Amino acid sequence: MVSESGHAVDRRLPARRALVDDVYDAVLALLMDQVIGPGERASIDGLARELDVSPTPVREALTRLEVEGLVVKRALKGYVAAPLLDAAGMRDLYEMRRLLEPEAARRTAERAATGVGEQLATLLDAMRSDGVRAARGADRYGDYRQFIDEDMHFHHVVANASGSPLLEESIVRLRAHMHLYRLNFRHTFVHDTNDEHAAILSAVRGRDPEAARVAMLEHIDSSYARISAAASLDADHQERTP
Repeated sequence: MVSESGHAVDRRLPARRALVDDVYDAVLALLMDQVIGPGERASIDGLARELDVSPTPVREALTRLEVEGLVVKRALKGYVAAPLLDAAGMRDLYEMRRLLEPEAARRTAERAATGVGEQLATLLDAMRSDGVRAARGADRYGDYRQFIDEDMHFHHVVANASGSPLLEESIVRLRAHMHLYRLNFRHTFVHDTNDEHAAILSAVRGRDPEAARVAMLEHIDSSYARISAAASLDADHQERTP
């Protein structure tokens, strides 16, 4: 890139920043796949040795993960992996989503901000492509990492386009998707999720606020049903396993 003064500008991230991001991704994968199980200690020194880095980028990564609610800091114990959502916690999370996200979708369709439909369509195309890869995997974080990033981004674009900074902040701060995928991911969710996103996109493009609200509400309710069913099946399997 060339600046206004005509001098070349290096847009690459500093090596240290890139290292912190890599360490964050590595620790996140350990949490999402429950290699570091709920309630287990995430030792800064232990992770630094495992990842062959200094403790500093590990500490920074854990600080970011604490903000996202995936680790918690305990007195005299350091960081531990956050517990998985129980049935009541999951229900509460979805109730919050039902209150916030349909209204964001309604406002987004009503405002019809320039370029939002194109952004959502691009994300949906990417989700369809990456969903095929996720469906071929083993339901590990690495198999569906791109899909989850695009899924979160889709919802955040809708929130941002609502025109309400407070509504957007409330939705983003829920960090709902990370927790839900960590709780229970099934590659069979992919196609239903994409179809539901397509209905939201169609309503936004059609500038139909009520259709957008209903499409988002139906998507959230369907997601809750899928996650609940998967969690019940897992619980039943564990009870039957000797």
